[in-house]
Amino acid sequence: MPTAATDDDKVPPAGDTEPAFEFLPGDDAGGLVLLCDHASNRLPAGYGSLGLPPSELERHIGYDIGAAALTRGLAERLGVPAVLSCFSRLLIDPNRGLDDPTLIMRLSDGSVVPGNARLDAAERQARIDRYYRPYDEAIDRVLRRALTSGHVPAVLSVHSFTPIWRGRPRPWHAGILWDSDPRLARPLIDGLAAGGDLVVGDNEPYHGALKGDTLYRHATRRGLAHALIEVRQDLIADSAGVHEWVDRIATVLAAFDLGSSPHGISYFGSLTGPVEARPWPEADGAQA
Repeated sequence: MPTAATDDDKVPPAGDTEPAFEFLPGDDAGGLVLLCDHASNRLPAGYGSLGLPPSELERHIGYDIGAAALTRGLAERLGVPAVLSCFSRLLIDPNRGLDDPTLIMRLSDGSVVPGNARLDAAERQARIDRYYRPYDEAIDRVLRRALTSGHVPAVLSVHSFTPIWRGRPRPWHAGILWDSDPRLARPLIDGLAAGGDLVVGDNEPYHGALKGDTLYRHATRRGLAHALIEVRQDLIADSAGVHEWVDRIATVLAAFDLGSSPHGISYFGSLTGPVEARPWPEADGAQA
């Protein structure tokens, strides 16, 4: 049954009147949890535009264009829960480990970010506490509820990528990024490519092995089937494009029969090196 938002799902971080994340309720036993790390280009009051021209926040450096709408459409179509960020990746990137040097970007795709240039330890920690950690903990809560429903969820993280990078057009319509666990990635790659009308990247335009990123923290370390989907931004820049891609992705996921939890809990490790498993206390009671 769908889970209503709790107080923990809605409380904004200290010092900000807006939440760090948005929770979309869905069926905890639906076999899937959706994530959108770069859903918003919002900067909280007090940060201005981080010294950038406001137009820069409309570019991909501020957020993943179209990804939030795609996530909402998939959550509604499939009836599954989702967690979306409510702050710009320029403030702090929730899809990075805390020790990643790109956690808070000082230079992004040629644009210097003045508001991040002289970041001290106290401000870095404040952003972690107010934005990064609440989003991270919201994902934990959603996955915990899914596991305690008796169904092991797969995790799909929704992103988008620019049509052109450093002057070169990108040929892929979509890409599936993954590390060592093929359980969700391979069906997505094969399913999207089956019609013959799409160029689907297998770990393109990026590779999915990134130690400390969202899927590493919440899925690789916990043995949950997972993948990251990247859709080219020009294809989901309007409602018609979003609707088309909701149809495409939902059709592939429906064929995977997520509600039967065929994936279970299994540890595949990571190409990035040894992985310290992070099993849930409830995992032993979850049915595969």
